Amino acid sequence: MRKIARETVFKLLFEHSFLNERNDDGIELLMLADDFTEDDKDYIKRTYDGVILSADSLKEKISARLENYRIERLYRPDLIVLMLATYELERGDAPDKVVINEAVDLAKRYGTEKSGKFVNGVLAKMIKT
Repeated sequence: MRKIARETVFKLLFEHSFLNERNDDGIELLMLADDFTEDDKDYIKRTYDGVILSADSLKEKISARLENYRIERLYRPDLIVLMLATYELERGDAPDKVVINEAVDLAKRYGTEKSGKFVNGVLAKMIKT
């Protein structure tokens, strides 16, 4: 279920990137859509809030690993995936390999055909430093 919970956080963060405000009703609705455990629900809320609260710091870390790109020009789904994965890598709740694989899967699903490789490359740099 963590994979589905992670995708739920991605969706909420994507919405937040447009509205720039917390959507408590959206959180509750998305959590009702699947049979999440209490641990999954806690993960969703904690991760959603954590990414939003540390957004500037996460963007700085991502930006430092971009070559020939400015963070403002990134495709929005790629940026959200990178922010989510960077937050998870910092927390250390899941192995780096799992976080990266899940991020690449999200990028492939919601991004362009090049998104998976791009996200993988940025996150590989992230774990090297």
